[in-house]
Amino acid sequence: MFIGRKSEIENLDNLFKSDGPEFFILYGRRRVGKTELLQQFCKGKRAVYFLASQVKETDNLRQMKEVVSYVISDPLLETMEFNEWATALNYLAKQAEKEKLIVILDEFQYLCEENKALPSIIQKFWDMRGKNTRLMFVLCGSQISFMEREVLSEKSPLFGRRTSQQKLLPFSFLEASLFLPEYSSREKLICYGILGGIPAYLSRFSSVKSIKQNVLKEFLQVQGYLYDEVNLLLRMELTNTAVYASILKAIASGCTRLNEIAGRIGMEATTVNKYLHVLRELYLVRREVSITERTPEKSKKGLYFIDDNYVNFWFRFILPHLSLIQAGDGEIVWDRLILPQLSGYMGYIFERICQEYVRLFWGKTYGRYVKQIGKCWHRDYDIDLIAEFVDGRYLIAECKWWQSLVGMNVLEALKEKAACLSEKFQRDTTFVLFSLSGFTQELITQAEKEGVPLVSAEELFEGKDG
Repeated sequence: MFIGRKSEIENLDNLFKSDGPEFFILYGRRRVGKTELLQQFCKGKRAVYFLASQVKETDNLRQMKEVVSYVISDPLLETMEFNEWATALNYLAKQAEKEKLIVILDEFQYLCEENKALPSIIQKFWDMRGKNTRLMFVLCGSQISFMEREVLSEKSPLFGRRTSQQKLLPFSFLEASLFLPEYSSREKLICYGILGGIPAYLSRFSSVKSIKQNVLKEFLQVQGYLYDEVNLLLRMELTNTAVYASILKAIASGCTRLNEIAGRIGMEATTVNKYLHVLRELYLVRREVSITERTPEKSKKGLYFIDDNYVNFWFRFILPHLSLIQAGDGEIVWDRLILPQLSGYMGYIFERICQEYVRLFWGKTYGRYVKQIGKCWHRDYDIDLIAEFVDGRYLIAECKWWQSLVGMNVLEALKEKAACLSEKFQRDTTFVLFSLSGFTQELITQAEKEGVPLVSAEELFEGKDG
């Protein structure tokens, strides 16, 4: 079952319907659903879809010819050999002179491992032949650093040739929930906290099984699909993965400041900062600065967090207990080492989900569109969520991943903390409370009087703002 990606499919269809040639670049991290998207798009269309392998160039060219022969019936093709990429591309260009033809080279980085000149070959082909046809040419890759450096950057031979590009992102919490229709709102949020928005990971969980059963099967046994996936992900993008893994482990364990991370792994802060820069470019780590900082780009008070829920969960709960898992004691790991800490783990993730919710729905409901959103931290207090809207108004919120109902004390505490902020945050500000488990009747009554939106876990999935 193909889930989501409506806007992405529409964009590809629009490119296909255009009269002229198209050169589209699609990239994104491993397992994010690029191949599924492209195959779904190609259904019912005249399309050559080629998935490259890590083999010699001659083998990829031989496989390319086989794929082409399935799509194009041409006696001449039977007598041809694709001895080089220029031959294959020029043949395909001829087939697209009068009729639209989609040509997709998936996992493009594998082809360039064998032939580093391939981007230059494609550039020459496009300038001489491709742009004068009705070809829809698609390059797709899972190695983000390679695609941004060798395909999209100004230094690439292909720079300026693309007509469109997209970095395919993981699903939002709302889209991710569609994979688990039988789960409660709380269970959907927990699964998002464990798996993030990667379709391949979400499809491994079944909502007819308990979360514990799914985690035991996919994480807590050596045969599990998600047991060692992190190492495959890191090896695809990085060299010296041991240092990066140590940094990710330190962050997952609660070290969020640069000096804390450096101290935990025993390296100089300046050196760690270089590794963090690489992880940020790969969207595995993000740096956050309090939204109240006047010059966030210059602030030295930034905190580091893992920007992928699956990677975060793995380094927090799987890596430290590999010996127990390998010994077959996965159930002990869940019952004694994961479950008791799961609520604490979900607290920050719930804040991020609430931020995402405000971005997705607040504009549609109130006509207020987010300019910036984040968290505020101070020596004496923290505020979970502050959003600045394009009209200059503000939203200030608390996000409680509690098993009990949220009461009046939370609203009063939020107002007290907000009063400590600078004057600009005091003008036309909306207070909002998010709660996993709901609200007391006293709070509901008072919130109605004051116009304070209360958003429960169920309402997160309904697209309502209170």
